[in-house]
Amino acid sequence: QVRLVESGGGLVQAGGSLRLSCAASGSIFRFNPMNWYRQAPGKQRELVATITSGGTTNYADSVKGRFGISRDNAKNTVYLQMNSLKPEDTAVYFCNAVFGGLNTYWGQGTQVTVSS
Repeated sequence: QVRLVESGGGLVQAGGSLRLSCAASGSIFRFNPMNWYRQAPGKQRELVATITSGGTTNYADSVKGRFGISRDNAKNTVYLQMNSLKPEDTAVYFCNAVFGGLNTYWGQGTQVTVSS
């Protein structure tokens, strides 16, 4: 059983920063890729950032240059550093892990609210 637990969300003013963490039960080295998604009220869940087991990253156009995804295999944790936050970044952020190209796992989500 894979468990992903997100933390680090909260309320921040526009222009501020937050760092989200996703702690996995067991080694994250087996997951490829690991992702952060977000879902705003009334909108579909969207992919925000991706990191492969080799460390290659990819970002949604809306967050490029502002967000950074990283992984610490020793700590079994993936991070999402979010800078220059905007009100439109307000959403529930979810950690996602893919195993063997087929099996996907989700965390429970953490709320990020950016006030203007």
